[in-house]
Amino acid sequence: MMRPSLRKAEQIRPVSMETGVNKWAEGSCLIKMGGTQVLCTASVELNQPLWKRLQNKTGGWVTAEYSMLPRAVGTRKTRETLMKDHRSAEISRLIGRAMRSVVDMEKLGRHTITIDCDVIQADGGTRCASITGGFVALSLAVRWLLDKGRIKENPIQEHVAAISAGLWDGELVLDLDYEEDCVAELDSNFVVSESGRFIEVQATGEQHPFTQEQLIKLMDMSSKGCARLIELQKKILE
Repeated sequence: MMRPSLRKAEQIRPVSMETGVNKWAEGSCLIKMGGTQVLCTASVELNQPLWKRLQNKTGGWVTAEYSMLPRAVGTRKTRETLMKDHRSAEISRLIGRAMRSVVDMEKLGRHTITIDCDVIQADGGTRCASITGGFVALSLAVRWLLDKGRIKENPIQEHVAAISAGLWDGELVLDLDYEEDCVAELDSNFVVSESGRFIEVQATGEQHPFTQEQLIKLMDMSSKGCARLIELQKKILE
């Protein structure tokens, strides 16, 4: 059966990344994946987080915050003012883990970089777009530190990107949009490094259990999809 977007099973949505979209942030990127749009900014603090200072730890830290604007979805979502909902908190931690997995904290020095990912419009795969665009913003913030002479070496060891995949209408497909995601029999998200290694795998049998063979196939599809996203990241950062 043809996908709603008329894409092939392993075809990702049109992707664009625009940098320098925020005047004040040390790094910024507006990523668009199909109908999903996420504004990613990277802010540099010239100090360690308090917990590292209190524990006399060396090196820096990378953390993340994720949120959805009220009309990022079809029905207005209450603004997250005092406390994030459980989903946003979980995704914030996911983005932070993804970024830290490819950063040498000792080379980052006594600096803290916060990646803010604000979903302007949601049409599936917002956490994956946040990681992919957030990495570009992080890279630009690190470039700022290097240009300012705050650090001597690039602490980023390799690129990282993320993409969704799942079982839709009995077929394994890559990069689900909302129309597919809301009825998917299997929903998964993969965070993959430039070297092809997996940083995080999230997979849920929404309607029934899935097989090892299906998971392996999804991992293979996602690895190739992330490789294409990383190629685009590199072009944007040239």
